[in-house]
Amino acid sequence: MDIEQTTEQTANTPTNLKGPYTYLALGDSYTIGEAVELTNSFPYQLKTSMADKGYGITTPKIIAVTGWTTGDLKNAIAQANITQKYDLVTLLIGVNNQYRGYSQADYRAEFVQLLNTAIGFANGNKLKVFVLSIPDYSVTPFAATSYKAKIANEIDQFNAINKDESLKAGVNYLDITGISRQAAFDTSLIAFDGLHPSAKMYGLWVGQLSTQVVAQLAK
Repeated sequence: MDIEQTTEQTANTPTNLKGPYTYLALGDSYTIGEAVELTNSFPYQLKTSMADKGYGITTPKIIAVTGWTTGDLKNAIAQANITQKYDLVTLLIGVNNQYRGYSQADYRAEFVQLLNTAIGFANGNKLKVFVLSIPDYSVTPFAATSYKAKIANEIDQFNAINKDESLKAGVNYLDITGISRQAAFDTSLIAFDGLHPSAKMYGLWVGQLSTQVVAQLAK
């Protein structure tokens, strides 16, 4: 499933932007911004943040659906039959593998395949691929009656895998799990559904992600 939306340039957006740069975002509910407006999802907030920094990003091409695992994302990418190359690719996937109790070994294998696919979409330029860690939903109201310590520990294990493989591949890696855990003390970081990040939390992610992206696009 692709989600595309054109937003008008705001009056405060510089007109002499570098670019424009094309952007592909791969993932699940955290990429589409479940429970917030699409414009408040992290890919769209990244587009806005990059404009503020002088870089023009085209409307994000998003391949993501709530509930997707690595296997689901792999299948969707294959069905989308995308031939375009992108200047920027983000990948955030794995929480549903953990939630469903799927094998960590299978996650590693499929994550590596997705990572290689993302690098291919970036025309082989590893420095234009940005992996985000899996947020920790154990701190949300959704998990209030769950074994929170077990969830958090498993999230850490899955993140150890995606970080290890990202570093091996030489792509950019951003750990946003620490930010997600701030929701244990700040309910404004959680969306109305009691599970997903709010626009505010996505903004905190983007604050760090945009710095990484600028560093690479400036090269």
